Amino acid sequence: MSVKSISVKEIAQKVIKNEKAFILDVRKKGDFNDWKVEGRSIEVLNTPYTELVDGIDPIVDHLPKDEPIYVICSKGNSSKKAAEQIAGHGYDNVYSIEGGMQAWSEHLEPIKVGDLKSGGTIYQFVRIGKGCLSYFIESNGEAAVVDTTRMTEVFENFANEKGQKIKALIDTHLHADHISGGRKLAESSGGEYFLPPKDAEEVTFDFTPLVEGNDIEIGDAVITIHPLYSPGHTIGSTSLIIDDSYLLTGDILFIDSIGRPDLAGKAGDWADDLRNTLYEKYKPLDADLTVLPAHFMTIKEMNEDGSVAEKLGVLYKENHGLNIEYESEFRKAVSEDLPPQPNAYQEIRETNMGKITPDDDKQREMEIGPNRCAIK
Repeated sequence: MSVKSISVKEIAQKVIKNEKAFILDVRKKGDFNDWKVEGRSIEVLNTPYTELVDGIDPIVDHLPKDEPIYVICSKGNSSKKAAEQIAGHGYDNVYSIEGGMQAWSEHLEPIKVGDLKSGGTIYQFVRIGKGCLSYFIESNGEAAVVDTTRMTEVFENFANEKGQKIKALIDTHLHADHISGGRKLAESSGGEYFLPPKDAEEVTFDFTPLVEGNDIEIGDAVITIHPLYSPGHTIGSTSLIIDDSYLLTGDILFIDSIGRPDLAGKAGDWADDLRNTLYEKYKPLDADLTVLPAHFMTIKEMNEDGSVAEKLGVLYKENHGLNIEYESEFRKAVSEDLPPQPNAYQEIRETNMGKITPDDDKQREMEIGPNRCAIK
């Protein structure tokens, strides 16, 4: 029996469409427990490849007989070997997932969020394996990209397909969990790079300050991007109101949680800023604004179309982080018993400041692992 290959894009589609799939993950147990492919209808079995070298007896009773088996590893090598062993036992539909978890971490899936009132469209780029969300806002031949990942060619190709010139690259804050591609894409596209100045005191490059009151306009029909200073995750965190319809919250507010204030070692100092942003600054905004965060934690935050979005008014009713009555309780929630900090977050911050320039392989290594920007 021959082993077939399947791309991470095809696996991502199964997750988004809530299709049933069985995945055998042959990485070490510690790596698997830290981070894996997840989906509402995805069944995952973890057995390290070292336990399968002499045969598949340890897992044969757990493999489905009448459905495809998708095998994944770190980079796509061990998965091929394991898949060949399974196929050799008479299983017909065995696939090795190309590129493994490394490719899963880097895949971006564009999803249309909606049309803009004055003409134009906003797309959400879902980095499903990392929990990162980027945005592509286009109107009349011009585009802005918000919270760009380091895989900048995806946005360049998308802009070319849509016939759009990238005019603005915007980071809502200095990221600590993934490497920003904003500066790189600004250089290649000729666009202007925006960064909150309070997050940029140590950067080594030029940028345009992203500050409240200085709107950014995209397209002839003019899609107006209103920066809204909203500290808490970082001291410079700045949200964006797009077309008076969408609120891009960066890492301040998520669908099922709120941002953590500790990634620069300032949990105690920034907890009050975070509460003020969530409980005072966002509260008077239109409840019908669609919240579009920069991250999601779990698949359950995804809508049926794969997007991650919800009305602000709904979040004030359902998001626990927006309903903590006492300041002392809030401070405890955002500064104690937090999840582990993102892998290599200090190096990632220094990379995003321009202080270090790791090569591509090192950047991939630095980003390995799940999203950990929320308090839970």
